[in-house]
Amino acid sequence: MQTLANKKILLGITGGIAAYKAAELLRLLIKAGAEVRVVMTPSAQEFVQPLTYQALSGHRVYIDLFDAEAESAMDHIELARWCDLLLVAPASANFLGKLNAGYADNLLLTLCLASKQPVAVAPAMNQQMFANAATEDNINQLKARRVLVWGPAEGEQACGDVGPGRMLEPEQLVNNVAQYFIPGKLDGVELLLTAGPTREAIDPVRYISNRSSGKMGYALAEAALKEGASVTLVSGPVALPAPQGVQLVAVESAQQMYDAVMQQASTSDIFIACAAVADYRVDQAADHKLKKSTDSMSLQLVRNVDILAAVSALERRPFCVGFAAETRQLEKYALGKLEQKNLDMIAANQVGDSNSGFEVDSNQLEVFWPGGRQSIEHATKTDIAKQLIDLIIERYTCARR
Repeated sequence: MQTLANKKILLGITGGIAAYKAAELLRLLIKAGAEVRVVMTPSAQEFVQPLTYQALSGHRVYIDLFDAEAESAMDHIELARWCDLLLVAPASANFLGKLNAGYADNLLLTLCLASKQPVAVAPAMNQQMFANAATEDNINQLKARRVLVWGPAEGEQACGDVGPGRMLEPEQLVNNVAQYFIPGKLDGVELLLTAGPTREAIDPVRYISNRSSGKMGYALAEAALKEGASVTLVSGPVALPAPQGVQLVAVESAQQMYDAVMQQASTSDIFIACAAVADYRVDQAADHKLKKSTDSMSLQLVRNVDILAAVSALERRPFCVGFAAETRQLEKYALGKLEQKNLDMIAANQVGDSNSGFEVDSNQLEVFWPGGRQSIEHATKTDIAKQLIDLIIERYTCARR
């Protein structure tokens, strides 16, 4: 297990039978070297007395939002500033619902809102409560707000039910905490990424677009996050939840994507242009829905700005990685784009079949850079993304030497 020396952990405990496991979690965190303070909700005291955690931690347990002793200890703002990580284990369904809604009616909820540090929750509840749509929505919303959700596990529960809802075991939670603090290969790197299609309006109800689902770009965002990058994801319209931890900028048109990218590009270290940006837009989109009046209709199209070429041409440019989706002559067109746009790398994939490319969960890539190439064999887009990020790290590291 990794050491947690010099790490400050604020351990929040909510009301639930799994509160008894928090005692072992506290012991293991301290054994790993962490400095731990404990905060309990009022309902948590119905399961375990504060004296247990006080004896294990060697510090008073924080319970009340309005504490007469606060001036001689830490108030809620000082506690929120003190920690490196706020871990709530167990996190009950009631607590998760209140946290999602922004409630601050007890000390622990207030700390979650007041802390600039990461918040992690370890859900623990009856399997039917976990399966409830309201709980699912609460957890998904918390993930979208960058709250780390660890668990739950599946198995036998105190009520006799069997299913998902058990709090992760203390050993696993300590391992999660340790893994969180391990710097990734992209730690400190600002990574800008585009994903999904763009839509170019014809009129208020019609548009020109393409078949990109955004799955490859979103998988790349997830893989970059796992390596410690700070990820800004500029995304066209997709039916995907944003990976937990990204800064999402939602756009629709190519011009909007260009504007969003150019605001970030000069301060980014790596730019990955994975979006399928429309090459053309309607010269003048109609203000009202166009009606059928003739057997044919012509649209005047004008070319959109080339986002990747514009970023690559910046005086202070990031490491630029392009994508080429082709139906034929893959290598020829990919190498042409690599040279014409002055890119550091380009990932080319064959589209138009049922096994890779648009609207499917798998892909395969041919990756080119000046003087080199590498094939990434057919696999899930999650696996492809990890391999491509590893290759980008390798080439980016070489470029910085």
